[in-house]
Amino acid sequence: MKNLPVLNLTSSSDRMFFGESGHGISRYDMVRYPIFQKLDKKMKEFFWQPHEVDMSQEKRSFDKMTPSDQFVFTANLKRQILLDSVQGRAPGLVFLPHCTDPSLENCINTWGFFESIHSESYTHIIRAIYPDPSAIFDDLPNISEIADCAEQVTKAYDDLQFNPSKKNLYLALVAANALEAIRFYVSFACTFSFLERGLVEASAKIVKLIARDEAEHLALTQHILKNLTKDDPEFEKIIEENREAATEIFLDAGRQEKEWAKFLFKNGPILGLNEDILSEYVDYLLARRMKAIGLTHETHYKGNNPLPWMEKHLTSSNTQVAPQEVEISSYLVSSIKHDVNDADFEKLWDEDINV
Repeated sequence: MKNLPVLNLTSSSDRMFFGESGHGISRYDMVRYPIFQKLDKKMKEFFWQPHEVDMSQEKRSFDKMTPSDQFVFTANLKRQILLDSVQGRAPGLVFLPHCTDPSLENCINTWGFFESIHSESYTHIIRAIYPDPSAIFDDLPNISEIADCAEQVTKAYDDLQFNPSKKNLYLALVAANALEAIRFYVSFACTFSFLERGLVEASAKIVKLIARDEAEHLALTQHILKNLTKDDPEFEKIIEENREAATEIFLDAGRQEKEWAKFLFKNGPILGLNEDILSEYVDYLLARRMKAIGLTHETHYKGNNPLPWMEKHLTSSNTQVAPQEVEISSYLVSSIKHDVNDADFEKLWDEDINV
């Protein structure tokens, strides 16, 4: 118990982070930022568990894939394992010690909890396909594109954890936002491309659930960044002085996603996707996501979405059937309806950040 923050017996809602009263009483009758209560409630309503998705036909579907398809599918799983391993720990380890707003504290706890569900999901997928999952996990450190990504992703988090400051907090939040905004989407596109061909449908169902969650996490980090200067005027100067560093975090994320696309297709393209179109998609996302947090860059992409077919996998129907039917991503748990097909993630994200 010695390492727990000292509890101040007054409210701790004077600042989102580094509040003068420290960690005070958790009370929700007086809320500084209602958006965090809204986001926390929405995330919790989306609760799901990987074992609810039936994977019994996934090995048969995987075996129908070409060797290039199988390589892309497996490599993406490895990278997603890394990203969610980092993101599952970062909210609690890096941001919570400095959070002094109870409603935001709840959000950060829920954020980390869902990232841990995502990590469990990848193991659920791997067990359905591979007789020995350790063969997948043990190979992770040997892929330089994954190891380099891990180093880049954790740098800003480490800086905040070991040298707490408002500057490092800002850059860590930007890094978290960039991860949620950019770093998953090459993998998402590949999975939905397989789904277009009627392959690995159960895995795609899980990825849709993950993508829905990530839309909320993206909105959360967006709202934190949006409110920093309102919450604490000192951040106006900090943000201006570190605009170049924040921009570079996003551009690095984009460069690494493009490098990952190159790695994925080193054995050749898969039907419907190639390195060039995925790189263009990354540029499209960079332009949109950077603009959302006030960052611009002269190389910004100005065209339309180069993968418009992705949208139908991020939008929806209201059909609800039994949870074991993998082609429908709807199910009931504890009398609460969870329908991934009801989530238009882009619209959801836009609505959340513009509240």
